[in-house]
Amino acid sequence: MESRKEGYRGSGKQKKVKIVFVIGGPGCGKGTQCKRIAQQFGYTHLSVGELLRQEINSGSETGSMIQKIMKEGKLVPSDVTVRLLQQAMQGMDNDKFLIDGFPRSEENVKTFENLTKMEPEFVLYLDCPQDEMERRLLSRNEGREDDNIETIRNRFKVFLESTLPAVKYYESKGKVKKVDAGKSVDEVFESIKAIFSQGKEDKVTPSRHNHKCSIL
Repeated sequence: MESRKEGYRGSGKQKKVKIVFVIGGPGCGKGTQCKRIAQQFGYTHLSVGELLRQEINSGSETGSMIQKIMKEGKLVPSDVTVRLLQQAMQGMDNDKFLIDGFPRSEENVKTFENLTKMEPEFVLYLDCPQDEMERRLLSRNEGREDDNIETIRNRFKVFLESTLPAVKYYESKGKVKKVDAGKSVDEVFESIKAIFSQGKEDKVTPSRHNHKCSIL
């Protein structure tokens, strides 16, 4: 039985939703795998990194603050991140969300649960060796400000110190499903498909739900 929770009140009415958090170190392949999961299993893909960059590009005061923090490889305040997620989810009529790159700390977990009154169905943890993640980040050449060696290594440090405790929190609740993300993209997705199929997810025809959503 799906462990859905009521409690999404953004539009004045409650909405039952199913949420899967996707966690992994920088460069583990979260975005690539989330696109495939969304297409095959009917989720709306919300990338926290993309939401933050979208806010930066808006030129808002909040965006300027986020940009400064991200340049330093640090974590954006939890309430800012969670409210961006809420804003992105509010206008969607899909009830299944794949949240990529969240939570990044135990504080993120507490803030999300307090503000949304929801918990994830499960947490997909993409476990990848640090040297492989570093190689991928330095070779992807997307022109991102946070893809330089100094910031990358600081992001690894933040991941180990802040995000892994959040993973352990969900492990204590039996919600973590770990995948070896050091393999090829196709091999990793085969492992992921097995996990989502265990949840009796139905394969769907790609639709307007199956896309990465930025701030609405």
